Amino acid sequence: MNSAGAQTETVQERLLRVESIGKSYLADSTITNVLNGVTFNVDRGETMSIVGPSGAGKSTLLNILGTLDHPSSGTIKYRGEDLFARDEKALAEFRNRKLGFVFQFHHLLPEFTALENVMMPARIAGIDPDAAEKKARQLLGRLGLDKRLTHKQGELSGGEQQRVAVARALVMEPEVVLADEPTGNLDTHTGRDVFDLMLEINRELNMTLIVVTHNMDFARKLPRCITLVDGSIIDNNVSQATEQ
Repeated sequence: MNSAGAQTETVQERLLRVESIGKSYLADSTITNVLNGVTFNVDRGETMSIVGPSGAGKSTLLNILGTLDHPSSGTIKYRGEDLFARDEKALAEFRNRKLGFVFQFHHLLPEFTALENVMMPARIAGIDPDAAEKKARQLLGRLGLDKRLTHKQGELSGGEQQRVAVARALVMEPEVVLADEPTGNLDTHTGRDVFDLMLEINRELNMTLIVVTHNMDFARKLPRCITLVDGSIIDNNVSQATEQ
């Protein structure tokens, strides 16, 4: 009975099950395989990096994990449910409520202020404007931007813009944050600050964090590292840096 109880607890902690994901594109009668049978599991609150050379399929995999793209084969199960069995409307709602995205290029809306950009996912979800604004102000303050709330994209430094993007990714308190080279467009010092802030907030909220990065120093800060080469996982290990 104890064994069964332990098994149930493990299943409850399992957030994502990625099963034999393949992705291919057809162009000029030529099929290009980008992902080949990628399989791994992700638990709630887990932090992990995805590394590999350019063209290995890292961003493609992240886009599929975020339901921004569909796999050619295989399944992704979220809490045991096949994500891609949902229609596009349901997938869009899932993305807005359960996922947060941070990209190398922040993709802020230039006509809106920092505060308005962070509020956007909550407004789309129909959350009360006052509640959305309160949460956005708290996050921006947490990220050291309480004096920059009314500044637009062009009035913010690169590091400030990326911190606004991090706040926007967190405003819905997502279960999973997907980050694609989140510090790749920043100088070393600013990139380290942004990355450390993401880790700190990850611990506070117990959210799952999956980061695609070329920066091995950052990758080693995470407990788990998946290495992709030519669309296949060649390594799926606990980081040596966290074992010490």
